[in-house]
Amino acid sequence: MGLALLVFAIVAVGSLLQRVSGMGLGLVAGSILSIVMGPIEGILVVNLLAAINATMTTVIVRKSVDWKKFWLIAPVLVFGAIPGAWLIRVVSGPTLQVVVGTLLLGALATVTFGVQRIPHAQGRAPAVIAGIIAGFMNTLAGIAGPAITVYAQVARWPQVPFAATLQPIFIVSGLVSLTVKVASGAGTVASVTPWVWIFGILGMIAGIFIGARASQKIPRSTARKISLSVATLGGVMVLLRGLVGLF
Repeated sequence: MGLALLVFAIVAVGSLLQRVSGMGLGLVAGSILSIVMGPIEGILVVNLLAAINATMTTVIVRKSVDWKKFWLIAPVLVFGAIPGAWLIRVVSGPTLQVVVGTLLLGALATVTFGVQRIPHAQGRAPAVIAGIIAGFMNTLAGIAGPAITVYAQVARWPQVPFAATLQPIFIVSGLVSLTVKVASGAGTVASVTPWVWIFGILGMIAGIFIGARASQKIPRSTARKISLSVATLGGVMVLLRGLVGLF
């Protein structure tokens, strides 16, 4: 029950931040649950909960979704998910935690410090590349958002349609990553207690409900900073735990 309550709190905070800023659940839950539940099972739980959360949010923001960009990015997610699932099968748990922590911190550093220095680019290629990288990172670490964020900066994608379009992309990325890992034998959620799912969904509903109201008062920039701060702390913890396991 203690794990279920922790999942409730993490998912509620992540869902609230995602409703306000466009992303947050994978960033917050991915790092923490990979420590509490392990880098394989924890990220699988994040993949499925993120897909459910994004489905609920998509219903709310559907009028702002840029479906043209969605169809550029979503279909290629699988091409990143497949090598991600292969890597999970061939490396040890501590090594995987080091990879997850490094990927998370690298993505956060890029989103925080590097996006303003990335030159403007047009055409389909940047979107396709971002989709493949997002699929890979989501499969390993439960974080598709940072790669798409970098693309949004490259393409000068306005914040409102960007945040809205992230939601159906998260649906696809979560389901693709989950399916590829389970089908390839890289992971399973069979041993996850039903209470984790029940409390996860309850936390999600609470987070979205509060986030819908908080979005009227909390600046997107503030929510984004909170998400990035929590994710950075989690990424450092995952990396350190992996390094301790290796040495």
